[in-house]
Amino acid sequence: MKNRTGINRRDFMRTAIVGGTAGVLPLSISALPKNQESNKTPVKMEFRTLGKTGLKVSAIGMGTMRTTDPNVIHYAIDSGVNYFDTAHCYMNGNNESIVGTVLKSRRKEVIIATKVHIANEKTMTSSVESSLKSLQTDVIDVIQLHSLKRSSHSKNEDAMNTLEKLRKRGLVRFVGFTTHKNQVEVIEAGIETGFYDTVLVTYSYKSDAEIGTVIDKAAKAGMGVIAMKTQQGGYTSDQFKKLSPHQASLRWVLKNPNVHTTIPSMVAFAHVDENVGTMRHKFGAVDQNTLELYGQVFSKEICNFCGSCDPQCALQVPVQDINRCLMYAEGYRDFNLALDTYRELLTESQVNACINCESCRVQCPVGLDIPNRLSKARELFNPVFV
Repeated sequence: MKNRTGINRRDFMRTAIVGGTAGVLPLSISALPKNQESNKTPVKMEFRTLGKTGLKVSAIGMGTMRTTDPNVIHYAIDSGVNYFDTAHCYMNGNNESIVGTVLKSRRKEVIIATKVHIANEKTMTSSVESSLKSLQTDVIDVIQLHSLKRSSHSKNEDAMNTLEKLRKRGLVRFVGFTTHKNQVEVIEAGIETGFYDTVLVTYSYKSDAEIGTVIDKAAKAGMGVIAMKTQQGGYTSDQFKKLSPHQASLRWVLKNPNVHTTIPSMVAFAHVDENVGTMRHKFGAVDQNTLELYGQVFSKEICNFCGSCDPQCALQVPVQDINRCLMYAEGYRDFNLALDTYRELLTESQVNACINCESCRVQCPVGLDIPNRLSKARELFNPVFV
């Protein structure tokens, strides 16, 4: 069975699929102004100060989570990108090694951020020391507590004490955290501690206004703000022709001066060109219309990560996280990443608790068909674990 984006599990296992959505749209391509941007126009990278760290970071950073070719990272540096984000757990530990092959010769040109999960001091220290070895560097610029979901995580004193010890040893320069879920709660708790230098937050033109508000609050408190998931899944369709919803999304995010850098995923030279090309002009009418069209084309797929779905489920199914797995599969077209994320969910939550539920009451404020989305996820991912 294929879903709305023309994707099934067999397709994923065989090849990457380019999503598309058929149908008559209220806003047509012909109604949009012509995009006058020329790929030959020189690009001048903008640099912003990453909060109280004082680091000058490129407005367009690079998420390397899915990057397998070191040459793409070299190309990004040559194109003006200086902020790179990875994690000890990405690609089962191999992603940092890929980044490390670049850092060993270009360390002075880049700012490197990686992540560590909250655990006991010995485990966290071992993880960071392993990251240093994989990255082939003596110091990590920004170490981040990974994927915090509750205010208690931000206020975990044992974790903060461990990070402080690592900083005093000179193994890390600055400390932060990342969050996909309950972001306002998590970030406000982080601000309250006064401990963190940075926060990595999910933020896009579809985000609730309260996310923008807490970002502004964090920046005012001196925290460096890094935005992820900026392009609402990176879905593609031939309906966009010469328009770039991904550039439009980045420009929208960067309208906020309190966002200091972004980390769109880049796995090919063309991705670098497109994302860096965002710098050619500011957000304008063409971008606004492009985003409206993008939202219409993928209205049944785009999750705003508002978190309102999870509390509605009496069976405690992590609906928002499952939607994130589907985004990795459908939008990123990266089945392995989607599967790894889903596998992690299986170890920590009741992912399949609703498998026989015939009366799902979860209502999405933007109209996603939650029962259908959950069924689609089971169809794609569960057979792998049977």
